[in-house]
Amino acid sequence: MKQYEVKQISIGNETLAYRAGGAGETVVLIHGNMSSSVHWQTTMAYLEGRYHVVAPDLRGFGESTYNSRFDSLRELAQDLERFLDEAGIDTCTLVGWSTGGGVALEMAADLPKRIKKAILVESVPPTGYPMFQKDATGQPILSELLKTKEEIENDPVQVAPVLAAYASGDREMMRAIWNAVIYNMAQPPVADYEQYLDAMLRQKNLVDIDYSLLTFNMTDEPTGSAEGSGRLKQIQCPVTLIHGKLDLVVPYAWAEGAVAAIPGAKLVTLETTGHSPITDDPELFFATLEQAIAE
Repeated sequence: MKQYEVKQISIGNETLAYRAGGAGETVVLIHGNMSSSVHWQTTMAYLEGRYHVVAPDLRGFGESTYNSRFDSLRELAQDLERFLDEAGIDTCTLVGWSTGGGVALEMAADLPKRIKKAILVESVPPTGYPMFQKDATGQPILSELLKTKEEIENDPVQVAPVLAAYASGDREMMRAIWNAVIYNMAQPPVADYEQYLDAMLRQKNLVDIDYSLLTFNMTDEPTGSAEGSGRLKQIQCPVTLIHGKLDLVVPYAWAEGAVAAIPGAKLVTLETTGHSPITDDPELFFATLEQAIAE
């Protein structure tokens, strides 16, 4: 895996780390939860011959600072909007993976004249990512959503074990989680995986991210966790969803619901990939992504 130099840009109270390469029209790659820009390096190497590719670390991830807590994906979008200003990037295409897809949608709503396209890869839908109370056996109680950051922090299944792994630097716990639901179909090369684990263990904002995903809702209709902001109507650029039929983290049915909710959106289905098409089938993913950017 080609290594890209980590650079930094100040956006006021925070400093965002980023990797960049190539020349031409700008494509900004936005990573997901439990990851960082390092997960985009293979994609950057593929795209940099045709595009100026920029991959930032979101606040509290990777090498970026976490001086202030946050409550919403829009706050992370606003960080990246300041980042674009400081980096001198006027217009760009956004590619958001998982949580990064929600950040991309918020940016597209905020900057309709500057975002040329938004490409969502295995993205959280615009109605957010629900988290539920657990029963005595650890199974979700589907009638009882988590509500507060305190409830999220104390979740015994999805959150507390990950926080413990972060606190102790438990690489094998993190590897087990990713192998179970993200790299369940294909794992990255050994050296790359170790670098990804390094990045995962630098995350400082897990509770804030989970709360932001829980309360994310850009539609007109309320969910059990959030009133709708209605901000999808502000998006003017083309939106393409790239989604694997076998995704265990964001089920394919959620992508079908998302494409119905986002005006004019297009869904490109990958029949044989899961939540990480970048590792499940790199050739298919890169070709699909390149076509979506070029359309």
